[in-house]
Amino acid sequence: MFGLGGIYVEVMKDVSFRALPLSIRETRLMVKEIKSYPLLLGVRGEPPKDIDKIVDTIFRIGFILQNCPQITDIEVNPLMVYNKGAKAVDVRVMLSDNKDISDE
Repeated sequence: MFGLGGIYVEVMKDVSFRALPLSIRETRLMVKEIKSYPLLLGVRGEPPKDIDKIVDTIFRIGFILQNCPQITDIEVNPLMVYNKGAKAVDVRVMLSDNKDISDE
């Protein structure tokens, strides 16, 4: 799931969803399809946000989820995105309590 957070998710339900596995192209489309995407392009003189870093972050999280079966969910909230770069302020990783997961 991707959205800008806050009121955009809670009130406007402005999110996009995809199932794994994700390609870079599909991840970029996911980011572009939210209604609030124009805010990432920069408004009222603000520089555009680093959309490539958003896409890279989502893609890498998907890669981790695909390759670590003991991880069931990863939540990054918020991901602060700047005109160059991004910073995960809070990350929550949920692990399975299923004892049958192999140690691949």
